[in-house]
Amino acid sequence: MKLREMKINQSATITRVTAPMEMGRRIRDMGITPGTQIQVIRRAPLLDPVALKLSGFTLTLRNNEADHIEVEIS
Repeated sequence: MKLREMKINQSATITRVTAPMEMGRRIRDMGITPGTQIQVIRRAPLLDPVALKLSGFTLTLRNNEADHIEVEIS
């Protein structure tokens, strides 16, 4: 499943990042790598961006970035 499809308060493990070149590097630099546990904590009123909790911090991603992150619900 894609990260964008997750619901609020749902937890998952990142299985794959499929973003191309520069976007993929930037996503991985933010700590979004396979094996990382994440939780969706909130969404903006228009559903973009999404706020995530991972590795002890909160991170927001745009939906076009979340579309390139595959997760497994835990």
